[in-house]
Amino acid sequence: MKFSIGGSLKLAFRPWVEGLENIPAEGAAILASNHLSFSDSFFLPAVLDRKVTFIAKAEYFTTPGLKGRMTAAFFKGVGQLPVDRSGARGAGEAAIKSGIDVIESGELFGIYPEGTRSPDGRLYRGKPGGLARVALATGAPVIPVAMIDTEKIQPPGKVMPKLMRPGIRIGKPLDFSRYNGMEHDRFVLRAVTDEVMYEIMKLSGQEYVDIYATAAKRQIADAAKAEKEEEKAEKAALAQAEKQAAAEAAELRAAEQRRAELRVIEGEGTEAKDGAGNPDSADNAAKDTGPKDV
Repeated sequence: MKFSIGGSLKLAFRPWVEGLENIPAEGAAILASNHLSFSDSFFLPAVLDRKVTFIAKAEYFTTPGLKGRMTAAFFKGVGQLPVDRSGARGAGEAAIKSGIDVIESGELFGIYPEGTRSPDGRLYRGKPGGLARVALATGAPVIPVAMIDTEKIQPPGKVMPKLMRPGIRIGKPLDFSRYNGMEHDRFVLRAVTDEVMYEIMKLSGQEYVDIYATAAKRQIADAAKAEKEEEKAEKAALAQAEKQAAAEAAELRAAEQRRAELRVIEGEGTEAKDGAGNPDSADNAAKDTGPKDV
């Protein structure tokens, strides 16, 4: 299935690739890539002759029903390895163990040092756990990889992918044998990870942000939430202002109505007063009602 999927991807999207000569024809190696899109784990294996194993959520392999079975078959076909992520620390240890197993089998292990997809296309700080620990525990070379424009193929919220040519740049292998036996030194893990991220940055041309992508996603989510709450508050204030304006307008209309009624009452009273205080009017009225000559 790997070759059929890879062939279909290459035929439909025609990805360009640089640095294929840096992938060993045999033997273990770690491919450390930036992470722009869900499709990164498909396009990289598609351009290689060798199998690349990536880590994937166990849920992709255990969902019941026909759709679940098809999803599991697809992920197995593209070289995804299920890892239980039910606990943060447990998930990390499981990923490291899986990576070591792949390397010890003499295969290619793919990993995203950022730990998650970039929320905005920039390159974020690498997490020092998985990549560095697998590299130092096994002595395998680390090959930096840059995915180019894969996030533009299917942006968040889009169902249908856009047919365009993504790119892949593969750098020269990095040797960290000078740190052998130091896989539990956090300063060494940080140094190894930062060196790899620097090489990825040079290959991808991305802007580097020295915070974790997970933290950036929280900041973006918090900002979106704050903006939504601000919009809600503005709408509520506008509705309150409109309600207040309507109440004031109604009060003005009622006051005008009362003034109009008072003017009518005052006018009627004036007419009655004028009639009662004019004797000529009374005499004339008497004459008009008296006997008339025939």
